[in-house]
Amino acid sequence: MKKVLLLCLALMLSFGATAQETSAGEKRAKLEKEKQAKMAKDKKAKEKKEAEVAKAKKAEADKKQATKDKVAKEKAATKAKVAKEKEKETKAAADKVKAEKAKTEKKKADAKAKAAKAKENSASATGTAKSTAGKAGAATNKAEAKSKVTKKTPAEIKEDVKETAASKAAEKKVTDKVTGTYNGKKVYTGPRGGRYYINKNGNKTYISDDK
Repeated sequence: MKKVLLLCLALMLSFGATAQETSAGEKRAKLEKEKQAKMAKDKKAKEKKEAEVAKAKKAEADKKQATKDKVAKEKAATKAKVAKEKEKETKAAADKVKAEKAKTEKKKADAKAKAAKAKENSASATGTAKSTAGKAGAATNKAEAKSKVTKKTPAEIKEDVKETAASKAAEKKVTDKVTGTYNGKKVYTGPRGGRYYINKNGNKTYISDDK
């Protein structure tokens, strides 16, 4: 009977120890679960905070970039405006120089035309004077040539126009133009309008224009 009691007591102690172990295991599991839940919660909170920080950083970077782009745009606009004003000023200066040059060229052309006209008028006046002087000179030369004409009888003329060695030699040296004949002799006209032939002595014998 005593053994049975001891066995029952041993079983009770065994069951008690098992129950305590089971209770401790459940407690440990519960603590582990709570720990995992807390870790997950902390992780989620950390990720959320990091996302917020990243979002704030991105917003700040975007703001800085927008400011930078705005400054660059304004700078480019100012530069373009300055360049346009400079181009306008350069064009105005070039137009002014061009206008001045055209004005100067026109003055030169007008002066040249005026000088040419004056020269033409002068030349015309000179030409008229020369023409008048030439006519007067021609008349004088003609008068001089006429004064050289010697009236001869037909017999004297026949004798004077004979061909001789002297007359032939003299005719070869004459450079004046042949303008006719006179009793078989070549008639030459000199630079002053006088008409003559080479006589038998090789000299010039002037004749009147009606011969």
